[in-house]
Amino acid sequence: MSDQQADIDRIKECSRALKRIRDTFADRGNPAESFSVDEIGSQKILDAFDEFGSNWKIHRKRLTEELEKLHGITKAAADSYEQIDHDLAEVLRAEDRSAAERVKK
Repeated sequence: MSDQQADIDRIKECSRALKRIRDTFADRGNPAESFSVDEIGSQKILDAFDEFGSNWKIHRKRLTEELEKLHGITKAAADSYEQIDHDLAEVLRAEDRSAAERVKK
């Protein structure tokens, strides 16, 4: 028997949380958009916002993709652990039934 344990509920919650983060992150627009020089007070700062906005779009896309991957990995892990646990329980129940039948004979 293995000494390893998996907290399936914790892994599932992690997967759901990653999905929520990914969805929220993907829905966020450029936080630097829609500002004017009048609002910011300086063209230099506005230019920095514009540069940030361009970088934000690129990096947000990459981070969103990575969050989606992590969500998939954690979901697959939870599903696999559940299936293994179910299969093992079935085998053990069958073994118990078989042992009980042998004792009866």
